Amino acid sequence: MTKKNLSQAQMKQLLGVLQTRFETNKNRHPHLDWAKVQIKLEAAPGKLWSLSEMEQTGGEPDLVGYDSAASEYIFYDCSAQSPVGRRSLCYDAQALESRKLNKPASSALEMAVAMGTKLLNEEQYRHLQTLGNFDTKTSSWIETPPRIRKLGGALFCDRRYDTVFVYHNGAESYYAGRAFRCSLRV
Repeated sequence: MTKKNLSQAQMKQLLGVLQTRFETNKNRHPHLDWAKVQIKLEAAPGKLWSLSEMEQTGGEPDLVGYDSAASEYIFYDCSAQSPVGRRSLCYDAQALESRKLNKPASSALEMAVAMGTKLLNEEQYRHLQTLGNFDTKTSSWIETPPRIRKLGGALFCDRRYDTVFVYHNGAESYYAGRAFRCSLRV
């Protein structure tokens, strides 16, 4: 794989994985047709590369909606727990820089940008939770409003006691059980 491009074989393999997941989880997209999704994906190699990054880091991306006004399909990470390849990250570059000791490898925002994706916001995270039970043992950083981030905080979510919780932490914190979930529009 070269930067932001997949080989034909990698594309075919990824499309197969996405199609199988699409067909296995119809409840996430009951009125959408895979053939139309595949045409759109094949026309967007950069987006396919981003989906590959989501897949390779354990996100198990799946289609969760269609924005008819923008003519875009919406993918979220749908792994049962926070993606294992994106754990132990602080929130953003500023938080990473502020750590003097025991710095993590990167930050959630930096990694999402490098993948060509965005962190889920609270509304998207709550939508994801209507499609299944996610983050029952882990947690995920979510997009944090600037006013909270300016004060040094960042938000994360999880699902416990059959309820979705939104919490706060110092943006420089990181934990083995916390990652981030992506959204991608194609």
